[in-house]
Amino acid sequence: MKVTIDGIAIEVEPGTSILNAARLIGGDIVPPAMCYYSKLKDSGGKCRTCLVKVSKGSEKDPRPMPKLVASCRTTVMDGMEVQNITSPEVIEARKGIVEMLLINHPLDCPICDQAGECDLQNLGFEHGAVKTRYEFDRRTFEKIDIGDKIQLHMTRCILCYRCVFVADQITDHREHGILNRGDHSEISTYIQRAVDNDFSGNVIDVCPVGALTDKTFRFKNRVWFTKPVDAHRDCDHPNCNGKVTLWYKGEEVLRVTARKDQYGEVEEFICNTCRFDKKKTSDWVIEGPRHISHKSVISSNHYDFIPLPVVKTNQVLIEANKEQFERDTRL
Repeated sequence: MKVTIDGIAIEVEPGTSILNAARLIGGDIVPPAMCYYSKLKDSGGKCRTCLVKVSKGSEKDPRPMPKLVASCRTTVMDGMEVQNITSPEVIEARKGIVEMLLINHPLDCPICDQAGECDLQNLGFEHGAVKTRYEFDRRTFEKIDIGDKIQLHMTRCILCYRCVFVADQITDHREHGILNRGDHSEISTYIQRAVDNDFSGNVIDVCPVGALTDKTFRFKNRVWFTKPVDAHRDCDHPNCNGKVTLWYKGEEVLRVTARKDQYGEVEEFICNTCRFDKKKTSDWVIEGPRHISHKSVISSNHYDFIPLPVVKTNQVLIEANKEQFERDTRL
């Protein structure tokens, strides 16, 4: 099926969502996604940050869709035309969605371990309003201990359900879920039972904000002061491939995470032994520095940006070349 997104046409398989079609194109036309996770079945459709405008339904029915649609849950149709960054309506709606997400989410980025690799932080910078219109008390929750390795900050949670899907689909059993309804909804454990299984640490990696953090890394360092390095080991667990990212500060491994792709999604989930118990360089086979986009704060002082060769006297070509290099677009 042929679909056109922001003027760029691409052919995709039937059943492909608009979001995944945009990801095949790449670059800055890809809608942001806080709840959708390609590795988790049934995820998406909750945060609404991926809203897009369908200006043409299909070749058979060219009428535009009357409202903005969630691109993660809307499949493409042949001849469909979609607007994302080229639609002022979409930009304004996304600004409102970010404002809604920040109604209860505290802006404690200076003390949050997720700072520097937080999707909501990036959205707040790009689409956030200068001042909120919400003048009422924010939601507050009592702290609950859900285990010796994972820290839950429910005040930061945006109810994306990712951690619940991970526990349902990756682990043998889950001890946590969504309790209550409406603005009283919260992630919690049943009668405060501890989250403890071989793959429970993956809820930390899939959380898009700082609601679930690693207790072994808690308050130890800022992510942009560390150096990510790819490594692997022969893991004894049959469902773990042992491919991770080690985060160094000098010669010390501060934390171990699963490898993530350019959209912040885990490539393959890892077990708790690799994540929490193997923090010595001698435990791993080092592959080399992790490639980080030069636009990310994590790449600060670690990686050099070398633009493709262009005509040095033509400033227009130089800027266009830098933009194309960053988008890494396959047209």
